[in-house]
Amino acid sequence: MQTILGAGGTIGRELAAILPDYSDRVRLVSRHPEATHPQCEAHAADLLDAAAVARAVEGSEVAYLVPGLPYKARVWEAQWPVIMRNVIAACRAGGSKLVFFDNMYMYDRDHLAPMDEDTPLRPSSRKGAVRAAIAEALMSAARRGEIEALIARCADFYGPGRQGNSMLTQTVFGRLAAGKPAQWLLSGDHIHSFTYTPDAARGTALLGNAADAYGQVWHLPTAASPPTGRGWVEAIAAQFGVAPRLQVMPPALLSLVSLFSPTLREIREMAYQYDRDYDFRSEKFERRFNFVPTGYEQGIRAIVEADYRCV
Repeated sequence: MQTILGAGGTIGRELAAILPDYSDRVRLVSRHPEATHPQCEAHAADLLDAAAVARAVEGSEVAYLVPGLPYKARVWEAQWPVIMRNVIAACRAGGSKLVFFDNMYMYDRDHLAPMDEDTPLRPSSRKGAVRAAIAEALMSAARRGEIEALIARCADFYGPGRQGNSMLTQTVFGRLAAGKPAQWLLSGDHIHSFTYTPDAARGTALLGNAADAYGQVWHLPTAASPPTGRGWVEAIAAQFGVAPRLQVMPPALLSLVSLFSPTLREIREMAYQYDRDYDFRSEKFERRFNFVPTGYEQGIRAIVEADYRCV
């Protein structure tokens, strides 16, 4: 059996469709889970409850930690360490391997182009500090031989069927589809990688079922040669058949607007990712699994067809 911890999130839902290819039983764990496949079973649990996590993981060969917590630094600081501690303890007790779906927030802001698995860890945000701490807790447990674990890292992501969960969807796809100008933070002139969610989920499943992948950090498959912010808007607008109108929010305006917007306040500490090139590389994964990431034009076209042409 394989278990998804946080099955209600974006990657959890993608994984639920893929893992039946690897296991005859897939347990979907969240506060309000729904079985989505004949081989899947729903299991309600709160990841902040150690006993509940132990019961959820029991009997699992592999557990995938993929929850989507609210995008608030104070929530991350309060909850992520507890969740990671509970999951490590549950996997250690049950002999389960652990795959942690991570992001790149802990990387040095001055080393974002390119980023690979050897990029220096030097977080410059509260959210990045949380990510660095829980990743180190996990890999320390693995180095001590307490559990078998790996980290699967993803860039900012985009993909079909998840309209509310990607900044790119909210600020570009959704606005262009509604006849409004796209929005971009700070500068439209820097390249920015995005990981396609079906690739991210498929890559996570491949890693979880590869014995030689454990004990390592992996970047999930992400297309090379990303567009600039303006390039993203132009490519998406072309698929909609509309003018590529773009509003860039400069630093002073972001600071002002964030005073009145809780969402922008949370985004503000990560805004440095938009004032420089952001180039996420996945050659290590691509070589190991002979995997070709979905190209940006193909991904954009799939999103427009799935989320906008059929509504």
